[in-house]
Amino acid sequence: MKQILHQILSSVMAFLVLASTVSWTVDKHICMGRVMDISLFAHADDCGMDMDKEMEKSCCDDESFTVQGQEDLKISFEKFDLDQQVFLVSFVRTYFQVFEIDPEGSSSFSEYNPPPLIRDVQVLDQTFRI
Repeated sequence: MKQILHQILSSVMAFLVLASTVSWTVDKHICMGRVMDISLFAHADDCGMDMDKEMEKSCCDDESFTVQGQEDLKISFEKFDLDQQVFLVSFVRTYFQVFEIDPEGSSSFSEYNPPPLIRDVQVLDQTFRI
């Protein structure tokens, strides 16, 4: 379940990055106040009625709008101020220290001797943890 959720989340994030970096152009053809055709990336088809360019008023109209994508995606380390650089370096260092394996495997109880077992209380009272 965790792996499937991870794959879905990765796909959604990849789609969001793609959608935010690509420029989108939407064309609409409007005839008599109603939208007749909508097109992404290309020109919208007309309704077949003649649009006279000489006349000031026409029953048809073309509208288009463009959503500009993000141009600069490269973030350089030099653009961070000193506080952000210190935070980033300390975060990475402490993050990797979490996964370091202690070669000694020392325990604070290595010098401790348990008390002598005189009698086994659980067996005598017949109370066992299941």
